[in-house]
Amino acid sequence: MKTKIYGTIGPACADTDTLVRLFEKGMTGIRINLSHTTLEEASDWLSNIAAAARSGKPEILMDLRGPELRLGKLRPERRILENDMLALVPEGKNNLFDPTEIPVNEEILPLLVSGQEVLLDDGKLKLVVEEKNAGEAECRVLRGGILKSGKSLALPGIKTNLPTLAKSDLANLSVAKSYGITGVMLPFVRGKEDLLHLRCAMKEAGAEKLRVFAKIENLEGVKMLPELLPYCDEVVIARGDLGNAVPLWKLPVLQAWIEEQCRRERKPFMVVTQMLASMEHAKVPTRAEVSDIFRAVSEGADSVMLTGETAVGEYPVEAMDYLVNTVREAERYVERTPTRWQA
Repeated sequence: MKTKIYGTIGPACADTDTLVRLFEKGMTGIRINLSHTTLEEASDWLSNIAAAARSGKPEILMDLRGPELRLGKLRPERRILENDMLALVPEGKNNLFDPTEIPVNEEILPLLVSGQEVLLDDGKLKLVVEEKNAGEAECRVLRGGILKSGKSLALPGIKTNLPTLAKSDLANLSVAKSYGITGVMLPFVRGKEDLLHLRCAMKEAGAEKLRVFAKIENLEGVKMLPELLPYCDEVVIARGDLGNAVPLWKLPVLQAWIEEQCRRERKPFMVVTQMLASMEHAKVPTRAEVSDIFRAVSEGADSVMLTGETAVGEYPVEAMDYLVNTVREAERYVERTPTRWQA
């Protein structure tokens, strides 16, 4: 048993020296989030990854934009307070100097009605629509926090029909091989049609040999999991947005069910999101976080991944050290004490 261990590249770890230290700690691969950039724009980062991985070709996963709702560009980050009033406006049509306007995908505005909840940044911030006008939606802040460009947006209870791939995804697929990409992560997979569409685009781009990672992030994906398993190489239990789709106390049940389906079909799966979230600002994780990592590995995860901890956190190397050591300890436990699903 050898669990793969991924980090996520970002400003906190993009220099070669830090990447070298991450690989030395035991990181086996790295993710690049293309919701915020393109492969071309991140070429320096990718060159640093290649230089840092001194022992062979590293695994590099590109996480596409896909059928995902995200905020547009905000000039400075903003502190949003409870009971503030904000206007959701079409991206590109907002006043950059007005801190009360938040740019969003134009497609979502017709879906909004009074009383609709809006979750931002994996649910860290929560709004409710109070009034819908022709070109915008007035919202009240129910849960405040720091808001940054490009963060996720979720509408509980609403099904969207966005295309599987954004224009930027097609452009990135066309150059993926030249940048050393080894795998493609597709967000918000809704069924096998999304994966078939992705594989068709990959073939047209000459990238059909890259591994396909299906991110399960909504209830539609959970429901269609049995039918989509044959069309991906690995399932990603992406608990950020999946935790927006249900009350948080039900999330562990969903995770356990997805893991069970994957084990039954012998499909590798990855567990990701907030594995060591406290280490974005603290040098030592919580006991609950290391227990979460242990559980993922002991239940058969083929891979685990850090996101913000390495991308923007204050202690990327320390976080990787805790992740690797906890994973290896869990592996030793499983070797000594096979779990019920291995019997």
